[in-house]
Amino acid sequence: MNKSTLKSNKLLNIMSNSLIYLPTPTNLSTWWNFGSILGLCLIIQLMSGILLSMHYTANIEFAFNSINHIMRDVNYGWLMRTIHANGASLFFMCMFMHIGRGMYYSSYKFYNTWYSGVIILLLTMATAFLGYVLPWGQMSFWGATVITNLLSAIPYLGDMMVKWIWGGFAVNNPTLSRFFSIHFILPFMLIMMIIIHLFFLHMTGSSNPLGLNSKMDKIPFHPFYSIKDLMGFSLTLLLMLMINMMEPYLLSDPDNFSPADPMVTPVHIQPEWYFLFAYAILRSIPNKLGGVLALLMSILILSILPMSMKMKFKGLTFYPINQFIFWIFISNFLMLTWLGSQPVEDPFITTGITMTLTYFMYFITDPIIIKMWDKMIN
Repeated sequence: MNKSTLKSNKLLNIMSNSLIYLPTPTNLSTWWNFGSILGLCLIIQLMSGILLSMHYTANIEFAFNSINHIMRDVNYGWLMRTIHANGASLFFMCMFMHIGRGMYYSSYKFYNTWYSGVIILLLTMATAFLGYVLPWGQMSFWGATVITNLLSAIPYLGDMMVKWIWGGFAVNNPTLSRFFSIHFILPFMLIMMIIIHLFFLHMTGSSNPLGLNSKMDKIPFHPFYSIKDLMGFSLTLLLMLMINMMEPYLLSDPDNFSPADPMVTPVHIQPEWYFLFAYAILRSIPNKLGGVLALLMSILILSILPMSMKMKFKGLTFYPINQFIFWIFISNFLMLTWLGSQPVEDPFITTGITMTLTYFMYFITDPIIIKMWDKMIN
């Protein structure tokens, strides 16, 4: 064996041992399963996406018909397409659960793991948006037009950037072909970021419900948690099959079953359900640039948690008031998701403004209340 082979074998052994014998807290609950389930979702999306790309045509004349061809003529094409579409919804559902668990149990204390997770969220959102444009239905076309137009709010450079992304003066063939290319490339960048995310996680180890940092109270990852993950995988695949076999279009927009028509604007333009909370925040700000900044901040504000939440105890278990505020925040998030699907009229406008303020206030008030609680204990 040469030196390079020995080094690669040594690296593989270290990686496999770090996964099998990773010291893991003994008290991890089901909420810790969503990380591994997200890995499963990514594999499903990659496999189904590669198969779909073999039959898809990135051209405005043929894109919609190529989807019909996949659904009607390709063997099990309908299954691959519905798995890919509903898999994106499942991906975001698990991701929101994963982030919520991280916020509740103070996983943001592991700075590198948390920041790499925020980057993963941004990359996933970009990938999902680009993928939604590809079927070239009515909502795909108008969703792409509205979202890309937001860049025009940037002073001086905005209009030029929009035309550059479009590849012309409107969303057209160059837009679709480059969106397809980027949609195909981004998941591989996502894999790279997930490897970095796991690398940082293995350096620090997992958090746990009690926030304990004892090196003694730990067990090997395999077989204890690998069996638990397999159970999570089974339930996830069962849920996926149930949705795809019984209600494959439950989360789809009816307008997207019509070919894109630049001359007919849908009555109510809205993105997929997993973007609705951010869309509601965007709509609630009257100023265009302010709306775009609020949209960005609705995601990027997660990155301030490691710096703002300076508590004595890990997790909100020791902070009853903050537990209550956290569940108000979750209710607020769900309310914003619902508001994003409603027309732009009263009372939805006023409610949206109130919910947007409440959303951002959580990140300001929660650290203050935690500090006050810590002082009271002292």
